[in-house]
Amino acid sequence: MDTAARKQNNRKQILSLSWRDIRSEKAGGAEIHTHELLKAISQNYEIVHIAMKSKGAADREDVDGISYIRHGNCLGVLLFAISYYIRHRKQIVLVFDQCNTFRFFTKFWVSKKKRVFYIHQLTREIWDIQMGGVLGKIGKMLETPMLRLNRKDYTITVSESTKQELVELGFDKNKIIIVPNGLPVQLFDRSTFLEKEKELTFIYCGRYAKYKGIDDTIEAFGEYKKENVGARLWVVGKTDIQYLEQRLVPLCRKYGLSYGKEEGYDVVFWGFVPEEQKYDLMQRAHVLVCPSVREGWGIIISEAGYLGTPSIVYHSPGLRDAVSYGETGYLCTHNTVDELVRYMREATGNIEKYKMLQMRAHQFAATLRWENNRIIINALIEKVIHAQGKRKME
Repeated sequence: MDTAARKQNNRKQILSLSWRDIRSEKAGGAEIHTHELLKAISQNYEIVHIAMKSKGAADREDVDGISYIRHGNCLGVLLFAISYYIRHRKQIVLVFDQCNTFRFFTKFWVSKKKRVFYIHQLTREIWDIQMGGVLGKIGKMLETPMLRLNRKDYTITVSESTKQELVELGFDKNKIIIVPNGLPVQLFDRSTFLEKEKELTFIYCGRYAKYKGIDDTIEAFGEYKKENVGARLWVVGKTDIQYLEQRLVPLCRKYGLSYGKEEGYDVVFWGFVPEEQKYDLMQRAHVLVCPSVREGWGIIISEAGYLGTPSIVYHSPGLRDAVSYGETGYLCTHNTVDELVRYMREATGNIEKYKMLQMRAHQFAATLRWENNRIIINALIEKVIHAQGKRKME
């Protein structure tokens, strides 16, 4: 939307800030959640979202009623956001500052009454796993004091796990709102589901990141296959060649697992696939394995659950919420490879429990619709704006 059009638009503006957006090469669940949240309020407000430049994405574009502006790198986008806010502050009623490792430090340049903090998950042990060394230690050390900068702000998060961690840091529980993840609309168009594979099939879906536990998945599968020779593992997600060759291939060789890019191997590295193919693979698999140490929610678990595929997950923030504390999936206690193997055996050996979890996973996931969040987020906005009015009167 150009400047002239903005002047003709009498709606109040909400400014959203994050380092990645829906068009980013590394966009994931957080970016989808942000887009859907902003789309839900775009009928009542003018929405402007500022993020860093991303390869292949336009510098400016409108998507679903949201005006996306992409500018510079980490420092460049921060300075641009400050400049934009100063120029449009009279029109802006709220600023969403999304913390996803990188942040915009709105504490220091946005009026308190206009600030809304937005966080999917804390980073905590991920600093050690992903970064390690000095940088990991520094990041982990600084995370708590950085988060406490926003402890008095109204806050949006996605799970009870993250909310409780924020409360422990001094955030006001009455000012934290949970906006759950929703499922893609196309999932709800399905009236029938595919049959499961004849051979026992496990599936991992996600990024090739250390903290997401893809190596634990392969190791557990290697142990499980010793007694179930026909079992298979499908790995779905954009391939990180270096991580594949240095970490995952050696694990396959350790257990004598054949591997390749097509069906017929013990471990199939599908790579990135279109959404429809991903859903087909999820339906055909018997169990999703997700041993991540931390997530905002774990939307892949909900997607699989809706398609009749229960999950084995680590007892981690976000994941335990996504399987409703073990009611809709298999929840580990100690988060070890041995536990993953134990639940692989149980999932494929206790048919009655498996069918019960299938049903519960589907029913729970069916409640996760984006339209349900429209009421929640609009209620928060009204609450914050009402608080602004009270401050003016005081």
